Amino acid sequence: MDVLVPYEAGIAALADVPGVRAIRYRPDAPMPPEADTAEVLIAPFQATDDLVAELPRLPKLRLVQLLSAGAETWIGRLPDGVALSDCRGAHGVATAEWIVATLLATYRHLPRFVAAQSEGRWDYHTTEELAGKRVLIVGAGDLAEQTVARITPFEVTTTLVGRRARDGVHAIEDVAELLPRHDACVVVVPLTDATRGLVDAAVLAAMPDGAVLVNAARGPVVDTDALLAELGTRRIRAALDVTDPEPLPAGHPLWSAPTVLINPHRGGASTAFAPRVARLVRAQLQRYASGEPLINVVAGPPR
Repeated sequence: MDVLVPYEAGIAALADVPGVRAIRYRPDAPMPPEADTAEVLIAPFQATDDLVAELPRLPKLRLVQLLSAGAETWIGRLPDGVALSDCRGAHGVATAEWIVATLLATYRHLPRFVAAQSEGRWDYHTTEELAGKRVLIVGAGDLAEQTVARITPFEVTTTLVGRRARDGVHAIEDVAELLPRHDACVVVVPLTDATRGLVDAAVLAAMPDGAVLVNAARGPVVDTDALLAELGTRRIRAALDVTDPEPLPAGHPLWSAPTVLINPHRGGASTAFAPRVARLVRAQLQRYASGEPLINVVAGPPR
């Protein structure tokens, strides 16, 4: 089985998978001749429209395996008969760790202390603490579960919100009612037509004074103009791993907005990430080669 791989490290990672012949391709160059027989394409982290447009030219293609948890670039754009699988489970640990880190940094005023250090100023004052906070997590998948596991030991109370209500999970329609009773709102939903602009002016207005918004989802899930308006009043705070637009251009007002901590979409990236992804992709290809059901299928025919 021929598998198209975008990175040289991936060739080595798949070298000993039975029945798999890993073939290197470059996302910004024409496909190699082996593309005519490839059944699986491993997508690069940053897929382009040009690469998506190549898919109909791969006659044997049956599976596109993403290395990201987000699949919005690919949904609805695959040829008939091609399945799409994301990398859910590989990003959750690192991203959940970033969420806890940014909440700790915000409540313990670390950005303010770092700024004072750069100025050689002894900014002696009392901070808040994470312990005892009530955190609303919008999203109820792997990342939400990883976040709950890491934040609960800090004596934090968590509430989960999903697309629909179920045991231990509130429905998304309950967000406006839940927000006033929570100190922080962590957003970890995928970007879809339903979640684009989900965190709008009304949602932000429902957050209590001093609350913290953490966006570990995708930039367009939050209305940037509405967020800037709230940040300008200093009524709430924010920690953003993602922004809209992204990358955030120089001079954009988010850079200078008060009470915001910006991370360059590196929440899920760590030194442990590549081995974790390699294990997931290897397991997926072993399933494909042996005809077992695939994991993390988000679009296309299941197997």
